[in-house]
Amino acid sequence: MKALVQRVSRASVRVAGEEVSSIGQGLLVLLGVQEGDEVEQVDRLASKVLALRIFEDEKGRMNEPLRDREILCVSQFTLCASTSKGNRPSFGAAMAPEAAQPMYERFCERTGAKRGVFGAKMEVELVNHGPVTLMLEA
Repeated sequence: MKALVQRVSRASVRVAGEEVSSIGQGLLVLLGVQEGDEVEQVDRLASKVLALRIFEDEKGRMNEPLRDREILCVSQFTLCASTSKGNRPSFGAAMAPEAAQPMYERFCERTGAKRGVFGAKMEVELVNHGPVTLMLEA
C-alpha cells in the first residue's frame, strides 16, 4: 500500500465536470492499493496519516498533527506502477478494483476522509501548503 500525502491549503475533486468533494486546509492523500495488501496495512497507514506532525506550530516548525484539519482521499492505482522495464508503466502490482475498493473505503472511514469517486476519471485540484509532499508505504 502506497500513499502520496500532500499538505494543502485546499483541494477538490471533480467528476464529469461536477465537484464531488472538497476540503480546506489539511491533507490530500493519493492512495494506491497493491496485490497482497492486508487490512492491517490499511489500519497502520491510516493511523500514520492521522499522527503525522507536518503542520506548523506556533514557532513555525513542522510539529503539529492534523487535529481539526481535513483529509481528502483519492484512489490512485498508478502509484503501484512499475517503470523498471521500458518506458511504459506496468500496473500489474495494483490490486484488482473489486478487492481494492473495500481497502480504500476502510482507509477513508478510519481517517474521516472526504472522498473522490473510486474508479472514476477524476480531476484533482490542489493548492500546496508549503509545499510538503511525503510518500508513505505500509
